[in-house]
Amino acid sequence: MSKHQVAVIKVVSAQLSVTAAAAQCGISRGHLHRLLARYREGGLPAIEPRSRRPRGSPQQTSLAVRERIVELRTDLVARGLDAGPATIGWHLEREGLAVPSSSTIRRILHGAGLITPEPHKRPRSSWIRFEAAAPNEVWQSDFTHWHLADGGEVEIISWLDDHSRYLLACSAFTRVAGDDVVATFTAAGDAHGWPAATLTDNGAVYTSRFTGGRNGFEYLLAYLGIRQKNGAPNHPQTQGKIERFHQTLKRYLGRRPEASNLAGLQSQLDTFRLAYNEQRPHRAVGRATPGEAYRAIPKARPSEAGRGHFRLRYDITDSKGAMTLRRGGRLYHLKVGASHARRRVLAIADEREVTVVALDTGEILSTHLIEPAKGYWRNQQRDPGRWPGSGATS
Repeated sequence: MSKHQVAVIKVVSAQLSVTAAAAQCGISRGHLHRLLARYREGGLPAIEPRSRRPRGSPQQTSLAVRERIVELRTDLVARGLDAGPATIGWHLEREGLAVPSSSTIRRILHGAGLITPEPHKRPRSSWIRFEAAAPNEVWQSDFTHWHLADGGEVEIISWLDDHSRYLLACSAFTRVAGDDVVATFTAAGDAHGWPAATLTDNGAVYTSRFTGGRNGFEYLLAYLGIRQKNGAPNHPQTQGKIERFHQTLKRYLGRRPEASNLAGLQSQLDTFRLAYNEQRPHRAVGRATPGEAYRAIPKARPSEAGRGHFRLRYDITDSKGAMTLRRGGRLYHLKVGASHARRRVLAIADEREVTVVALDTGEILSTHLIEPAKGYWRNQQRDPGRWPGSGATS
């Protein structure tokens, strides 16, 4: 029996006065009077201490929001997309619903059995972040391995803006080669403008600095005045954003039916790119979408002016080391050199000249002045000589 019940019994049985009972049991006279009132209403059980918890809470998450939180978590996980509390809160806000705190959303998910504790996971507060100050200041790139439905191995190359995490390009190939790097990079540059710098690992498709010379990608960057950055060997943390992105990409693909061919996989990548850029928030850019962050402020540009307007063409020289180039609706002949027969090349044409580069080594094979009145543009790196048909002007 509690001291409150003892005090009440001694008063109602006339053993002690209110003052004496309160003093003996160590409670105030006012509180004893309140206990006597509760006794008259409900007997001894009514004297027991009452919870101080409010009977209702205006801050309590509504049932509809709690159910929507569970639905969003289930749906996002099934689609292979980020499904953390911050992401769920972003979707609730877009739907016009009340948004609880991230800790509340986490408690709701935990109560529904939808969160697996990770006690040994490194806290985000311990991370050291390096981030470009503006869009197009640095583009990161890398490629990762994937598979088709028949088990065939393929590779996916991506270009990611360092500042906004905007996915500039994401393309599938049987095997990523040097000219695929150049092709995807130039397509991204045509669509979004050229970056001030690139950051990649030391793979042979990105750099030949350990084997001597330049490859096609390195030559193109130098031509455009773009700074090339390469991570330290065996230190993938330098390209941490693109490495983390590949985890997100593979989680998404892992929730899709396996593609039967490259075209099917590329269709999945195109759908993912739209969802990643425009339909999901990114924690690293203040819960904005990468697309919103990429368009929010002016873009950086290469530090050098580069060559202005130009166009690129991939080709393979013929058996005599020659190639053709169409300009202004007319076909022109370019003699690269017999020693470069059947070679994969990149032709870079500006307003004055055409530079032909070997895609495998980055070596400049020939330069040709643009002379619209002539049908044959000779190699300016060699002394003039005769070539069958060189006298033709049409």
